[in-house]
Amino acid sequence: MLLKYLLEKEFKQFIRNSFLPRMVVMMPIVMMFILPWAANQEVKDIKLNVVDHSNSTYSRRLVDKVSSSGRFILTGISPTYNKALKDVEKGDADIILEIPEDFEKELINSGKTNVGLSANSVNGTKGMLGSSYLSTILADYAGELQTNRMGDSKIMPTDSYSFRVVPLYKFNPGLDYKIFMVPAIMVTLITLLAGFLPALNIVSEKENGTIEQINVTPVSKPIFILAKLIPYWLVGFFVLTLCITMAYLVYGLVPAGSLLTIYFFASIYILVVSGMGLVISNYSDTMQQAMFVMFFFMLILILMSGLFTPISSMPDWAQLITNLNPLTYFIHVMRHIYLKGSTLPELTTQLFALCGFAVVLSGWAVISYRKTN
Repeated sequence: MLLKYLLEKEFKQFIRNSFLPRMVVMMPIVMMFILPWAANQEVKDIKLNVVDHSNSTYSRRLVDKVSSSGRFILTGISPTYNKALKDVEKGDADIILEIPEDFEKELINSGKTNVGLSANSVNGTKGMLGSSYLSTILADYAGELQTNRMGDSKIMPTDSYSFRVVPLYKFNPGLDYKIFMVPAIMVTLITLLAGFLPALNIVSEKENGTIEQINVTPVSKPIFILAKLIPYWLVGFFVLTLCITMAYLVYGLVPAGSLLTIYFFASIYILVVSGMGLVISNYSDTMQQAMFVMFFFMLILILMSGLFTPISSMPDWAQLITNLNPLTYFIHVMRHIYLKGSTLPELTTQLFALCGFAVVLSGWAVISYRKTN
């Protein structure tokens, strides 16, 4: 009876607040519409400046091939390398492609030549990926020329045989970055809403003085914490369902695996972040204090979860820290179920880790709650 009374109180308190229900609905809608387009690490529209010392048919074909790739924008053809470098310094170019004077002659005579490639690495990601894209286009162009040479009956192929690598992208054939980001954004939304709302709940009751009325009742600490967890557990399920629906309607994205597996892991993960929020609220005296502490932890957890930066590219010490980050495990689960169709037996490591986090944080929330000041 006490649990039922507390649950009714929590739901009424949530509904009476005109802001919280709107935020629970509008925040997933806005973020699911905007973030998959904005949080995109694909590099396009790279500004290219060409220094063509050859001015030959072969060099013009190469420039046309690069320009038509869809990755580069030809911003200028400079007479000298120094002039192109000045464009880079002014921000009018990201990469310089320098074609030597004997470009066509060397290709015809020996089938080999060199080109210069200079990238502005102020933006390291853009410089690295832009150089990689351009190198791939150059290799493809060289392959076309070699095929044409071998297909010419007047020219006998003297080069050694080579293998052509054809990549096969199994789980994301179109390399669409949104497919990779949407499942992780769902996790972030659940984390923010199911984490922040419980963190502010107890603190707001402390400020309003209503928690004193509950403290004088015979309600035990586990029952009190459970009554705080269940409403936001249901809020988390609502947010997840809304996100899954929007992922299908807006992006045509459906999980390759089971929806039941997603909801099973979500039921554990929501307890993790809600428990963390309750722990923070137990140690906070004001809403401002709770918001700052929660924001501090959320910022670190999100940045080190693998949402934006691959964990494998982090330093070894940072990779060890990610083992203590519950977001890392649930993002892994969501991406693998959505893209690969992974099943529960394949995700046992993540299951045990999330269960451990849920037990520790929920237990900590019960222990840290004080019925007397």
